[in-house]
Amino acid sequence: MEQMIKTVATEVYEVVQQIDADETKGLAEEIQKAKRIFISGTGRSGLVGKIFAMRLMHSDFPVYVVGETITPSIEPNDLLLIISGSGSTGSLVQYAKKAKEADAKVALVTTNKDSAIGQIADQSVRIPAATKKRLETEPKTIQPLGSQFDQSAHLLLDAIVVYLLQHYPKESQNLNQKHANLE
Repeated sequence: MEQMIKTVATEVYEVVQQIDADETKGLAEEIQKAKRIFISGTGRSGLVGKIFAMRLMHSDFPVYVVGETITPSIEPNDLLLIISGSGSTGSLVQYAKKAKEADAKVALVTTNKDSAIGQIADQSVRIPAATKKRLETEPKTIQPLGSQFDQSAHLLLDAIVVYLLQHYPKESQNLNQKHANLE
């Protein structure tokens, strides 16, 4: 078991080391500028998106998860952040198109910047991780499906929160103030 944990951690470390710092900073800046942030993804990528949305909420950003009952309409000056390994999930492509029709910005975290969503997006961050398709160009992994991408996306997005907190401190810097107290 110890060796498996080391292998998974090493795989993710090697992937995140290859993420373009300028792309990541560009995404952070788009988040900072946005009037409101909307986050979407399907499956495990959607769960990573919910984790990121929670971190943004704790950091006092106006954030919504697409598909929740309290999520309002997207508008100009809003940002839709899509997390999609393939960048071509049908429902997410439609969300990106709808966001652009509403004059909102679209950002994508993906393995494929040339994907359908990548071609629509204003800002993209490429995570060079293995997907469930296991293409020859992808790194090797012992993990199933898109686990390597999801784990790398989680670390990347947590690092963006740290960047935002360090570069754009807010008056309510105490994240515990926004943490759930009905628990």
